Amino acid sequence: MAGERLAGKWALVTGAGRGFGTNIARRLAAEGARVVVHYNRSAGPAEALAAEVGGFAVQADVTRWEDVKRIADEVFERTGGLDVLVNNVGDVAPEQASWRELREDLVDRVIAVDIKGTLFMCHEFGQRMMERGGGAIVNVCSNVVVTGSPRAPQYAASKYGVIGVTKSYAGAFAPSVRVNALGPGFIAVESTLTRRDWTEERAQQIVDRTPRGKIADPDELTGVVVFLASDDSVHMTGGFVLCDGGFSMVGA
Repeated sequence: MAGERLAGKWALVTGAGRGFGTNIARRLAAEGARVVVHYNRSAGPAEALAAEVGGFAVQADVTRWEDVKRIADEVFERTGGLDVLVNNVGDVAPEQASWRELREDLVDRVIAVDIKGTLFMCHEFGQRMMERGGGAIVNVCSNVVVTGSPRAPQYAASKYGVIGVTKSYAGAFAPSVRVNALGPGFIAVESTLTRRDWTEERAQQIVDRTPRGKIADPDELTGVVVFLASDDSVHMTGGFVLCDGGFSMVGA
C-alpha cells in the first residue's frame, strides 16, 4: 500500500530503465518522491519513466568513476540535494549457465559493475548527501551472500563485496547518512526469466524450496526498499535485510 513516506524528497535509482529498478522508481514516486532515473544504455525507457515519476534521466556507466562524478554534480545541481540513493544496477552474468562456463571477462564485468559501481556511487553521492545534512542509501544485494552461487561464483563474490561497501560507508557517513542493503532472492523480471538456465523444472525447484511458495513479483519487494529509504528505519545503518520468501533462512 503506497503512502507519502517520501513526500518532498528526491531519490535516484540506478539501472531504472528496465527490470527491478523500474518497479523501485515507481514505488518511490508513489510514496511522494521525485525520482531521478539512471540508465546506461536504456535511454528510451528511462526518459519515459522519468516523465512518469516527475523527475529526469541521467546516463552513466557506473564502472567509470568520471561518469559517476559527472552525474553526481548534475543531480545535486538540478535537485538542490538528494535524499535517497538506491544502487539497484548489477550484473548476474546471465549468459553463464554453470561454474564450468566461467570466463575472465565475465568475472571482470560482474565485479566491475557490482562492486566498483556500487562503491563509486556510494562514495560520490554519499559524501555530497553528508555535506548537505543527511540521507539514506539502499544497496540492492542478493541472498547469494547466504547461499553462494554454484552457477556464477563471481556473482556471489561481488555481492559479498556489496556488503563490505555497505558496512564501510555506513561507518564513514555516520551519523547523518544511513547505508543499508536489501537481499532479495529470485525475482520474476526479464533478466531472470530469459536466462538460458531458467527452465520450468528449475523454477519449480525454487518454488518447492521457498516457504512462501512462489518466486517474488518485483512489486512485492519494493516496500522493503521504501522502508530502508524512509524514516521507518531511522535507527538502522550497516544492515542487511534478507527478503527471499524464506528460501535461505538463517539462524539468529
